[in-house]
Amino acid sequence: MVRAKLWFRCAAMHDPVTPTVVRPALVGWEARHRRVDLTIERAFNGEELVKRMKGWVTTDPRKVIDVVNQYGRLKVLDDTELVVEFEKPEAAENLQKALDEAFKGEVDIEVVKR
Repeated sequence: MVRAKLWFRCAAMHDPVTPTVVRPALVGWEARHRRVDLTIERAFNGEELVKRMKGWVTTDPRKVIDVVNQYGRLKVLDDTELVVEFEKPEAAENLQKALDEAFKGEVDIEVVKR
């Protein structure tokens, strides 16, 4: 199993950035006829986290997801860190080439050693 961080270019500063989960999403309910004191705390999955980058990065996150899914899968490790998981090392190399071609250096990956 090979893992890589996914880096985007920040729309404001053009620095490489990757999303992290600081705090899980907190979902609650509003009832029409009574008070509901129930909430659920739930972490994002990889695709949900990338979609939240819309407007903050220089590319369309949905298009990035489409390219990434051809080579690996997006995952959130330890409920905080976004990575792309690959079955084979050559898939990471092929994804980097596809990202370069599709986004001209605006998105790239960094293989992490674990």
